[in-house]
Amino acid sequence: MRKPKMPPGTADDTEHAFYDALQHGDLERLMACWADEEDIVCVHPGGPRLVGPAAIRAAFEALFSNGSVKAQPERVRRQDAGDCSVHSVVERVEVLSDDGLAHAWVVATNVYAKTARGWRLVAHHASPGSRTEPDDALSVPTVLH
Repeated sequence: MRKPKMPPGTADDTEHAFYDALQHGDLERLMACWADEEDIVCVHPGGPRLVGPAAIRAAFEALFSNGSVKAQPERVRRQDAGDCSVHSVVERVEVLSDDGLAHAWVVATNVYAKTARGWRLVAHHASPGSRTEPDDALSVPTVLH
């Protein structure tokens, strides 16, 4: 068994390592991207809020029992504030449909914190996917009351 790689030096490096681990179904490498604190949070599309490393590990272990997750982050928007970096991404996910290989689109937010062990993921929150690539709303939406 190979030793899991620690996430490299930037939040972007950790994000790359996270999605690479997803694509290879590598639970140890994926968990090495997460902070060790008990208050880390993960929400998969349509799923419950998973709190803490044990709950997050169990969820990804179950997910990987069906194979790896072919997800790529695209259209990354970053907000950096000192020891915190928030990435809003559109994930392009390969899915097998009745018509063969297709793509689904998921909007996700990844939050990274700079820790003593480097940049680590502290929150991942993904919305339910769609078959069409989402557009960014660049103007203020009208709110109906």
